[in-house]
Amino acid sequence: MAEAAPVVALFGATALGKTEVALRLAELLGAEIVVADSMQVYAGLAIVTNQPDAAQRARLPQHLVGFVAPQQEFTAAEYARRAHEVIDGLRARGRRVVVEGGSGLYLRAALGDLEFPGGEGDPALRAALEARWARDPREVVAELEARDPVTCARLDTRNPRRVIRALETVGELGRPLAVAERDRLWRPAERYPHRLVALVPDEDREGLKAAIDRRVDAMLAAGALDEVAAARAAGSFSRTVLQAIGVAELCAVLDGAMSLEDAARRMKSRTRALVRRQLTWMRKLPDAALVPVAGRGADELTAAVLGLLA
Repeated sequence: MAEAAPVVALFGATALGKTEVALRLAELLGAEIVVADSMQVYAGLAIVTNQPDAAQRARLPQHLVGFVAPQQEFTAAEYARRAHEVIDGLRARGRRVVVEGGSGLYLRAALGDLEFPGGEGDPALRAALEARWARDPREVVAELEARDPVTCARLDTRNPRRVIRALETVGELGRPLAVAERDRLWRPAERYPHRLVALVPDEDREGLKAAIDRRVDAMLAAGALDEVAAARAAGSFSRTVLQAIGVAELCAVLDGAMSLEDAARRMKSRTRALVRRQLTWMRKLPDAALVPVAGRGADELTAAVLGLLA
């Protein structure tokens, strides 16, 4: 039996047009797409999480999009299990695979056999930390800073889920996360042979900033506010979903606590911060072939990626 072709992994920051490049690439390769995105897994929030639209979904299969209720928590470990099932199945059928996304952790989870520090956690410890957070969040953040200052500095310390999970994990490992995870961003032997390509924005970033602004404006024009209202009507959102850019802001608009204009400004600011984190991830990716966007359209970018795969 012929050896399966390497998985093609396409990474890129938000608003660089990687979805269209991935689609064209997959069409040319006869591949199916596995989406590696922590928020696109949620159903009922296609606009606000920027899922492929109906026309894009009709072109070829795109897996792991819109299959989790927004009232449910969903973890990278669960995503890894689902992604491996999909990729194993496609490869067993002789299908090529393109993994596409802007979430570095989920990209890693799809391609490799990650060891998730701390396992599933201790429910009693988590409950105790949540109770302490409810009394005084500053106390919990201070403890994390004392026990693991590196992790504390890189976290959004306003996010209770992330702070509490970090403290749980530090306690379980008995040492800071940075020490436990050293040299494990990508393990030497990955689960699948793959070719990794990253789309790189222009140096001045002004074009990317403008694209982000246009994207948020287009989301709102397409009905993101009504979408969030309809999804929330089915039940309270999970803590994870509330971290999706636009969800908390539009919930605040629906509750009368924020104007739509302020929500749009906040969404644009948070998206720019996300892009900065994505670019940090990109610098950590080993052996990634870089493709500068530099004003090139989807056809030219796809041709450049194909050239790297030859």
